[in-house]
Amino acid sequence: MTILITESESAALVDEDLALAAAREAFLAAGTVFPVVIGHAAVPHNRFTLKSGSADGLAGVKIGSYWPGNSDVPRHSSTIVLLDPDTGRLAAVVEAATANAYRTAAADALAVDTLARPDARTLTVFGTGHQALYEVRAVTRVRPIDRVLVAGRRPDAARTFAEQVTAHTGLPAEPASAQDAVSAADVIVTATTAREPLFDSAWVAPGTHISAMGADGPGKQELPPELFARASLFCDLPDQSVTIGEFQHASKTPVALGAVLAGEAEGRRSPQDVTVFDSSGFALQDLTLAAALLRRSGRW
Repeated sequence: MTILITESESAALVDEDLALAAAREAFLAAGTVFPVVIGHAAVPHNRFTLKSGSADGLAGVKIGSYWPGNSDVPRHSSTIVLLDPDTGRLAAVVEAATANAYRTAAADALAVDTLARPDARTLTVFGTGHQALYEVRAVTRVRPIDRVLVAGRRPDAARTFAEQVTAHTGLPAEPASAQDAVSAADVIVTATTAREPLFDSAWVAPGTHISAMGADGPGKQELPPELFARASLFCDLPDQSVTIGEFQHASKTPVALGAVLAGEAEGRRSPQDVTVFDSSGFALQDLTLAAALLRRSGRW
């Protein structure tokens, strides 16, 4: 019998600890991922993405959709379909829009935990939308952050978001210009839909770590390419990152974060290193997240 976890159920089950553990499992998994399929409905701006893969005991696909005209229901949705790896029959369907936000933030926080300086205390976040608060909450769990700076396109949105950060985390947060926010940062997280750099490479101080999650399609871009020449580059999947991720704008190949976690590649080499992690998302993250939710529900 197929198991169904509804959106309300998965939202109640997920938390930062579950998402971070599932992300770590995904990055260390010996599995296979397949090329991303980007599609759209009859109305072209209604878009969806399919990410599929398999690992030990897991096989399936995540369907992420974005219907910008929605008003009565959310514009974003995420559905994970798990197949029985022995028979290929449908095993479980997990609606996971909220859990996907946790999952995305967990990957970026895992990179922070692996690559950022241990004494990182000032976090700068670019973006004031739905995903940005999840990013702040996840990062502040892995580093002793005591100050959050918010860089947004609209000053009123940046002020409102800074207030939300303080309300949810208890940390002092304030809006800042892009230059001031970058120059003061130990960790930068970008959570935008930008198609051009958000800041100047020269503003990035030695020792900074950047987790960028906004680039997930051709033409998307959040970071200045000039930065990559002096930074150590990391990502979830190198082939995907240079095709649809942030490093489609880089001239050198990034290192897989999973290789660093497994001790097969070097991460940060000195306190002065600038490290950049590109998170374009991959199917094993979704499959391990769905399995973790099913286990927590007691139905797997």
